[in-house]
Amino acid sequence: MAKDYYNILGVNKTASKDEIKKAFHKMAHKYHPDKNKGDDSKFKEVNEAYQTLSDDQKRAQYDQFGPSYAQGGFGGQGHSHQQGGYGQGFGGFDFSGFQNQNGGQEFDFGNLNDIFSDFFGGGGGHSREQKRGRDISTEMEIPFTNAIFGTERAILLTKTSTCDICTGSGGKPGTKMEKCKACNGQGKIHENKRSFLGTFSSVRECDECTGAGEVPAEKCHTCKGAGVLRKQEEVKITIPAGMKDGEMIRMTGMGEAVSKGITGDLYIKINVARHPLFKREGLNLAMDMNIKLSEALLGADKNIETLDGNITIKIPEGITHGEILRVREKGVPVSKSKRGDLMIRVQISMPKKLSRKAKEAVEKLKEEGI
Repeated sequence: MAKDYYNILGVNKTASKDEIKKAFHKMAHKYHPDKNKGDDSKFKEVNEAYQTLSDDQKRAQYDQFGPSYAQGGFGGQGHSHQQGGYGQGFGGFDFSGFQNQNGGQEFDFGNLNDIFSDFFGGGGGHSREQKRGRDISTEMEIPFTNAIFGTERAILLTKTSTCDICTGSGGKPGTKMEKCKACNGQGKIHENKRSFLGTFSSVRECDECTGAGEVPAEKCHTCKGAGVLRKQEEVKITIPAGMKDGEMIRMTGMGEAVSKGITGDLYIKINVARHPLFKREGLNLAMDMNIKLSEALLGADKNIETLDGNITIKIPEGITHGEILRVREKGVPVSKSKRGDLMIRVQISMPKKLSRKAKEAVEKLKEEGI
């Protein structure tokens, strides 16, 4: 059965990375196997959920494709690299008992870095990494012609964006910045923690100033000092000429914003609608054209539709069924001055019935060996 990682950690789907981290710490303490009321399976389940939701890319894919995306988990990544380091750092503490006890799934020690770095005073170094907002994805369908020649579209997205009023500072426009009282301008909070290994001194990012060491004297009334807020935003998308069905467009910095950090990216999957007449074959366009038997024998001028408008092509005498006629520079644009070709596959329509006069004409052809 697919697992609901948000439910496992007891957080909402809109929870921030800090909220997810705090929930993981709480659950990891509660279920650790070395505690009296610990639960080995629960502990690994909590870690599995945190591995996905703490990683921006994995979380975006999980949110898009649902719980089924996570079937099989992400366990085992980075295990061989981290196991030795933790064994030495804990003075020989044996973590090997956590391996391969959940249907063959390995326990990933790499994602325990957050909780153990806090115990051993490493939280300060971790918090200095610049935050990055989540990448988000969506998809849209465009007409076949738009995919060939390119177009511009606009979509309306609901996402966490930088506040337009304070431009991300979290302060009322014109207000001064002052030293954060919660951390005394250090950006970090030092505290002692009790764990299953004893009491340790830890350092964490200040929640009040999010590590900046200063806060605005007056908070922005629109975003309540967060610098970001969830809102609807119109995003203009430029779709280049020659776009293929299923291709992705990446828009850097158009994903979700995060306070005092880098905005994530937006990925748009392009679905190209089918055309009733044309199919794409690489840089060429292909189509079928039906002609009469008499036109195949005697040749003819035919008016046909292209993506650039109607044109007239000459059918040579004696053309055969399935033969290809090529019209230059009527295919997919390669550059401003170069395009692929239009390939026309000839389909000769044979009459089901012949009039007496037509039969006589065919008999004469037969006499001539045609």
